[in-house]
Amino acid sequence: MKRIWNSFLISFAMYSRIPVPRADWEKENMKYTMCFFPAIGAVLGLLLYIWGRVAAWLGFGDLMRAAGCVLLPVVVTGGIHLDGFLDTMDALSSHQPQERKLEILKDSHAGAFAVIMGCAYFTLALGAWSELDMRLYPLLGVVFVLSRALSALALAVFPKANKKGSLAMFSDAAQKRALLTSLAVWIIVCAGLLFWMDRRYAVVILATAALVFWYYHHMAMKEFGGTTGDIAGFFLQVMELACACTVMIAQCIL
Repeated sequence: MKRIWNSFLISFAMYSRIPVPRADWEKENMKYTMCFFPAIGAVLGLLLYIWGRVAAWLGFGDLMRAAGCVLLPVVVTGGIHLDGFLDTMDALSSHQPQERKLEILKDSHAGAFAVIMGCAYFTLALGAWSELDMRLYPLLGVVFVLSRALSALALAVFPKANKKGSLAMFSDAAQKRALLTSLAVWIIVCAGLLFWMDRRYAVVILATAALVFWYYHHMAMKEFGGTTGDIAGFFLQVMELACACTVMIAQCIL
């Protein structure tokens, strides 16, 4: 039980800026780390709902409310997934051979394409969130959980581009049966909640998630020969933005 608790703490310490007690960063304590990764999304979803309520109470306009929704995940996670998105965009935009793309992923410097795509990402996200009705916030809160569950699932089943990287380390340390079982529960619960809230939007969100997940696998295998921590962050950011955009479009149609 202590190892599971330590895994929970390590997950929050690694993938968020949420204050948690210190834990021993030993391999045994990391076996269940990714099982709790979606829990960070649950916290984000709750904070998103609270922010929406506070913004409405204070009388903020749509743009300010949307800005909070866009920046909230960056503040809570410390931008760790956004960093992966930017690094991946740099690598993809280079059009270099696979080995060179992997080198670009490891480069700590931000290239021109990272800056351009980062600006484009925030612009599109701000526009989408400014159009969304607040009644849809609970649905998109679930997306934060689902994106992390699918990201962890990819960690468990996708080939790794770097056999000795941090992503490979967690894959080796994880007890895959427990990991896959917990992720299946997270995904089923997310799907159930979405259908319980609104079956129409549930179909839109799940279809979007499936398409982005397919693209993630296709792109990672073709361009990098497997996944890495940066590419996992890329997937998470793209899925969350894609879901916000498709829900926004569905809002105009349904």
